[in-house]
Amino acid sequence: MIYEEEGRAGPGHIYNTHIAKPDQGSPQPQQVRDVRISSTADQETNGEGIRHELLPITNLDEAIVGWESQDDPEMPLNFSARHKWTWVGLLSVITLLTPFASSILSPAIAWLDTEFDNGNEIIGSMTVSIYLLGYVVGPVFIAPLSEMYGRKPVLNTANVFFCLWQIGCALAPNIETLIISRFFSGVGGAGCLTLGGSIIGDLFRPDQRAFAMGMWNIGPLIGPTVGPLLGGFVAQSIGWRFDFWIVLAAATVVTILIGMLNKETCHKVLIQQKTVRLREELRRDDLKSCYGDPSDRSKTQVLLSSLIRPLKMLVLSPPVFFLSLYISFVFGVLYLLYTTIPAVFEDTYGFDANLTGLVYLSLGLGNVLGWLVITLLSDKSVRKLAQANGGVFEPEMRLTICISFGAFLPVTLFWYGWSTHYVTHWSSAILSLMPYGFGIMGLFLSITTYLVDSYPMYAASAIAANIILRSTVGALLPLAGPPMYSALGLGWGNSLLGFICIAMIPFPIVFYKFGGRLRGSDLLQ
Repeated sequence: MIYEEEGRAGPGHIYNTHIAKPDQGSPQPQQVRDVRISSTADQETNGEGIRHELLPITNLDEAIVGWESQDDPEMPLNFSARHKWTWVGLLSVITLLTPFASSILSPAIAWLDTEFDNGNEIIGSMTVSIYLLGYVVGPVFIAPLSEMYGRKPVLNTANVFFCLWQIGCALAPNIETLIISRFFSGVGGAGCLTLGGSIIGDLFRPDQRAFAMGMWNIGPLIGPTVGPLLGGFVAQSIGWRFDFWIVLAAATVVTILIGMLNKETCHKVLIQQKTVRLREELRRDDLKSCYGDPSDRSKTQVLLSSLIRPLKMLVLSPPVFFLSLYISFVFGVLYLLYTTIPAVFEDTYGFDANLTGLVYLSLGLGNVLGWLVITLLSDKSVRKLAQANGGVFEPEMRLTICISFGAFLPVTLFWYGWSTHYVTHWSSAILSLMPYGFGIMGLFLSITTYLVDSYPMYAASAIAANIILRSTVGALLPLAGPPMYSALGLGWGNSLLGFICIAMIPFPIVFYKFGGRLRGSDLLQ
């Protein structure tokens, strides 16, 4: 292999090198490689002694289009702090509203059943859980389209779709229309959940990423907890239909702000757009993107490859599948709790709808505590591990902090199950929910950030795979709740879920040790 060097070398500089095979007789399309000059000074320039991959730079001699320099202002990693945090703030708000919309209807199921003369408990629960089936369908299209056309236009389209279907929910003349409208609002609502992590991956380097992920997740942390609380008061005072008008008003404002204030972040799409522009300006059809050129394949091939990528990753990547399975189960149990808490506390403890909404605050407090631990400590932990590894960051370092969080989940399920079974004081039942909120937030943030770290170019697809499985289980498990509790009771029913949670605790440990070998990039093409 022959290296031809351009430019000068020194700490913080990069060689743009092209590679030629000695046995080739004719020039072939060259590949640009970024070679970091190995020196202590170079490592220290990135802060905390952690080495980052250098950006691929434009090399017109080799017909490669990349970034103009390591400090190129068009590169999202180099956006101003103000612009980055504007993105994160607006993502957090819209991602508050979509889970908020998923759970706001939970306390109103009894009013729905009465208004629509519904006596089927499963159909009543479907008005809540069907929303999560929308989360299954939406990411299949949202993630790959964002990797082809950009995060911003796809997110904007999804947000508008979400807003429009709130009108259908609010005006639904029967429970069937409500269920259909809830499904499609879930499809649109999946946009911010699918793309939020990948946008943050586009904007922040790994040693800053967990804090940004934590700030983004303030929204989904608050949304599912405040949703039932507000929903109970709204349903009892002015009617459940106003749940959707409230969501519509807030989501419309945020959708407009996202469209006006933010720029595209997908590295691959930005360079593809730059490549097309330079081909026209320089009259050079030979120019290729440093991230691979989709013109090498037909549009149909690119679209098909992109559309199946999330499902391909879910099936063929062990870290994606098993860690998504873990998150899916614990989220399914969470939504099971959401849908059964009203019945448990109203029938067993005599709470009215307003007081039942306050029960969810225990889960919310646990979420806040888990969020604080991960947001404040995850990046610090990763930096420390990377420094001990010669400055080299590995995605599996992200999993170390989340391992202990899994132990908190079964605590809630045993405590809550037997407290409600023996009808102990209501305060015990409420406090028992807090460890679950703490544990699920620690697992969710760590695993989501790990997926972004592991597949930075295809983070949207990795997260989409996670959401597809998570939402499928989250939609179906609550439907199994009433029959399970009827057969086993609250004590043994929740204990069964607790035992499954215990069996899944080793998952992050396994992938911390072996994830580097089990990850692969060949399945992404």
